[in-house]
Parts: sequence; C-alpha cells; structure tokens
Amino acid sequence: MRVRVSISTVLGLTAALTLTACSPSGTESRPADGSSARTDSPADNGRDSGAVLSSSELASRLLGESDLGTGYTRKPDRPSGNDDITVLGCPELDDLGADAATGSGGGLDFPHRAKAAFTYTASGEVTEELYSDAAGKLSDGTGRIFDAMTGCPAYQVLAGRTPIDITTQEIPAPRIGDERWSHLLTFSSEGADMVVKQTAIRDGSVLLIVSGSPALVDRHLRAALTKATATG
Repeated sequence: MRVRVSISTVLGLTAALTLTACSPSGTESRPADGSSARTDSPADNGRDSGAVLSSSELASRLLGESDLGTGYTRKPDRPSGNDDITVLGCPELDDLGADAATGSGGGLDFPHRAKAAFTYTASGEVTEELYSDAAGKLSDGTGRIFDAMTGCPAYQVLAGRTPIDITTQEIPAPRIGDERWSHLLTFSSEGADMVVKQTAIRDGSVLLIVSGSPALVDRHLRAALTKATATG
C-alpha cells in the first residue's frame, strides 16, 4: 500500500524530535561547523527573567479558535508515548537518547508546559507549545533542540515501517523576545514532499514554539507571543 506523508504525521515527527533534543539524558550537540542556531545572547545577564508559570497558567495563554479566526478547528490532544519513530543517519539526534527519540520515555526538561494544535480548512495545520522554567534552562534546552536538528542537514526517520527523509535549513527568526531560533524541515516520503516551519521564541521565563505550515506560523507567531507573555 502506498503511504504518503501527511501534515499530521509530520507535526507528530517534529514533536518527537523535539522530545529527543530536550531529553534530560542527552548531551549538548552543535552543528558540524561549531555554530549555534541561537540568534541572540544566552540568558546569563543576571536580570530578572520573570516568574515561572504553572502548566494551567500556560494553558490559559494558548491561542484559541477565537484568536486564530475563522477556518480553524482544534485537534484532540495527541496521546503521548505512542510514536514508533527511529532516527537514522544523525548521530546528533541519536546520541540524545533512543527512548526520547521514539517518544516513549525521557520527556522534556521543562516541567511546566501546555500545547494546542489546530487544522486550518483542509490545507494546513499549526501547533503551539508553551513552556516555562528558569531562563537559563529554557535557553540551554532550546539550544540543544535546534542545534541537534540543524546539525544534520539530511537524515531519515522510520515512522513505524514508513521511511521519511528529512532535510533541515536554519533560517532567520523575527527579532522578538529575548532569544529566538527557527528552521525549515522538508519531509519526503513516497514521492510526496512537505515543508514545516518551526520557530521558538524565549521571552524571560516563557518559551513559545510554533510549528506547522510556514504561512500559518508566520501569521500567528507574534499574536501567540503577545498572549503568552501578557502581564495583565
């Protein structure tokens, strides 16, 4: 049977690879040229980065259908621990732990988190994730995510028995927040290609990650950060 890559599969893979890079058992990884995906200075300047928010507080700051506009439908929460994913050809990801790579263990470093995913008409999806922790921990953990995923310009994953080729490209992120990272991932399987954009913004003790169709990420990123960091 011919299996074609879908946006739901791609976003699930993106989430699983993010788990890989944030695994507490992992070691920090850098791209082959020694550079970092971070586009601003680390969170080590000693200033107050804000209070750490609880998961329930983060959940209240996620964008909803009323924020996104017409045509968006929230997807049910995706069960955890059900991803049968194997990473091939990328030591930077593999070294961070097989359990985290498959979504079956390890988990994220960040204890406070919330997530929402939406479909848009029939043509796209967008996922928003919020995390809260000390600024330095968010900075280091997110750096590992993007360094590991851009450290291999091309690799492959097996989603169950389906091979999916992935290429990554680091791209500029909007100059908002305290730190920012962004990349494009191209997923290819059985003759079908799909491009997913993933952008992370750290603002104080809050980390925002928006993933999905590039146009939808660009459309909602700033509104997501504004709501996530609102003080009133």
